[in-house]
Formats: sequence, C-alpha cells, structure tokens
Amino acid sequence: MKRLLTDLTKEQLASELSDEGLPKYRAEQIYKWLNDGVDFSAMTNLPKELRARLSEKYSAIGAEIVKIAESKDGTVKFLFGLNDGNLIEGVLMKYKYGYTLCVSTQVGCRMGCAFCASGRDGLLRNLTAGEMLGEIICADRYISEKDHGARVGNIVLMGSGEPLDNYDNVTSFIKLVGSGKNIGQRGISLSTCGLTENIRRLADENFSVTLCLSLHSPFDDRRVTVMPTGRKYKVSDIISSAKYYFEKSGRRVIVEYAMMRGFNTREEDARELRRLTRDFPCHINLIPLNDTDSGLKGVNGKEAKAFLKMLTELGASVTIRRSLGEDIEGACGQLKRRYVDGNL
Repeated sequence: MKRLLTDLTKEQLASELSDEGLPKYRAEQIYKWLNDGVDFSAMTNLPKELRARLSEKYSAIGAEIVKIAESKDGTVKFLFGLNDGNLIEGVLMKYKYGYTLCVSTQVGCRMGCAFCASGRDGLLRNLTAGEMLGEIICADRYISEKDHGARVGNIVLMGSGEPLDNYDNVTSFIKLVGSGKNIGQRGISLSTCGLTENIRRLADENFSVTLCLSLHSPFDDRRVTVMPTGRKYKVSDIISSAKYYFEKSGRRVIVEYAMMRGFNTREEDARELRRLTRDFPCHINLIPLNDTDSGLKGVNGKEAKAFLKMLTELGASVTIRRSLGEDIEGACGQLKRRYVDGNL
C-alpha cells in the first residue's frame, strides 16, 4: 500500500517531501490540503506534474464515506471505507455547543464485550493515526455542505476498538488532530475497558483527555461475564489507575455504566458503585443499552430513573446519557454488519 500522508505531522511531512526535493512551502500547502480532505488531483496550487508524482507514491486521505444513515434526531452514522477495503463506523452528533464525532480506533476489537457488536469478529487490525484523522476529515466535509463554517469540535474515542489497545497510534492521532484540526485534548474523551498499564502511561506522558471507564458492573465476578477483560483487569485496579490519572492530569474521570435489566441495577450495585467512586472527582454516566443480537436487554425509563435515584441519594454525581440515533441502529458495528450482509 502507498504511504498515507495524513499519518505525518507537519514537520514529518516537510522532512518526507524534502527527500523528494520539494521546498518547505510546498509541504505547508499540501498539509493544509490534506487536512481539508482534498486529494492530490484537486490541489490546484501545485503543478500538475507534482500532483501526478505524489499520487503515484502516496495516499492523501485514509478514509472515505461509503454509506450514510441519518436519524430523525439529527444524528448521522457514517460507514467509512479504508484504503485496504476494510470498513469502520463513526457517529456524528450535534449538540448546542457544536458537533461531536465518535471515532473508531481499530477495525474490530479483541476485548469481547458481550453487549458490543463491533467486536463480534475479533480484531482485524489497528487503525493508523492518519486513518483516524481521515474520519474527522470526512465528517468535516459532510458538515461543511450542510452547515457552512461548522466542523467537528469534540471527539469521543468510543467507536469500534479499544483505544488503549492501539496506544501509540491513538496518542499520535490526539497530537495530529490538535495541530491539524485545532481540537485540543480537553475536547477529546477516551473510553477504555480499563487497560490499567496504559491508563497510567497516559497519565505519565501528560495527556489531559477526559478518561472514560467502561465499567458496567462494580463486582468482578459479574463484570467478567460481560467483559472478558475482567479476568486480567480487576475493578479495584481500574479505579486505582483512574485515581492516578486524575492526580496527574487534574481531569475528572467519567464512569460509563450501561444499564442491563436483571444484571447491574440492583441496590447492592448502586452502593458498591458509589463506594468505588467516592474518593476522587468522578461522574457516573448511566447509558440506556442499545439492543443488539447479544440477548442482553436494556432497562426501561422507569427502571433507569429508579437506579439514578439510588445513586443520587447516595451522593453520587450521576446523569442518564441521552440516547441518540436509535432509529439508525446507533450501537457501534450494526451499520457495518448490515452493509456486509447485503441488507442495505
């Protein structure tokens, strides 16, 4: 495969193109075009011969939109095609403060969470930093056609894949999107199953993204039945690493908690969840589970409010996340599966 230029920082791009005999100002021109989602053939301020030479050796953009599903609530789901033919998904959400894109970090996932459709076939490969940036670039071009001047302002690394299982590429992406798209780390949330060694590494390397722990049960013996990573990563260790991240970054941690009927919304769950999160700045984000073919069922509105009330009365900072994109199968992996199965 051709080398993907969006994998490179501005400085790396200048060095790469210097080896091709190009002056620094050409690298700056190309860098801007790349971040605007423009292929070589449309880089109009470059000589035609140079454009042809670049296209023979390099790829400009790492992703393209293959399919779009638009929800009644304004949520948009993208099916992205990568240069090797693999498919991933992204979800664009519009809030009062602007646009947020849910970004995938791997093709598939090896974490094996029972409630997640994106990991059913295991991990195929990691995404590169430039491919993740390609998701942002594609979304920005989509937004610009509908909402002139607007762009993605916030990122949630919560699409297919475990971000901390692709640590080097994900952290490179965080840096790339800061320089190329001007999205700072305070506008980025990273969701993890709890890979404790890489949570601590993230802290030690002075990252300041919002850390989101995909917990879903406060009890190891129950959590492991829906999250196989629980065999290695115990709840107490995950919480300890989250506290360490807070101490190093100063950023409040988010606990993600998908409510599953008959599984994790008992009074004892609420009490243990509160005990775990009592000693450091932490917010619990209760998630209405999107039904997949896993057999797990989400709670209804009454049950969700009852669990919220238990936690609130225990003194927790807690809210129920608004569910978006239900009519377009918002759970990650569902659009891809329908497309691959020929049901679109």
